[in-house]
Amino acid sequence: MILDKVARIKAIADRHGIGMKAAGLRFALANPAVAAVIPGASRPDRIAEDRAALEERVPADFRQELRAAGLVHPEAPLPAK
Repeated sequence: MILDKVARIKAIADRHGIGMKAAGLRFALANPAVAAVIPGASRPDRIAEDRAALEERVPADFRQELRAAGLVHPEAPLPAK
């Protein structure tokens, strides 16, 4: 069930040209209860990868499609940008 949802989210992200890491980081940071997200870096190059993901543009259409597909709770806060 969870893997199916992840696959559906990835398919939508791929259609929009968005990396899964960028989508996940933006989604987590959209919640007002979250003050910071600290992704684990197993290698030094992962730090640059995380930074690039935070700078990646995630269009509103992507978030709206996730919600329309039932992959995001209707009341979950979504990123403003």
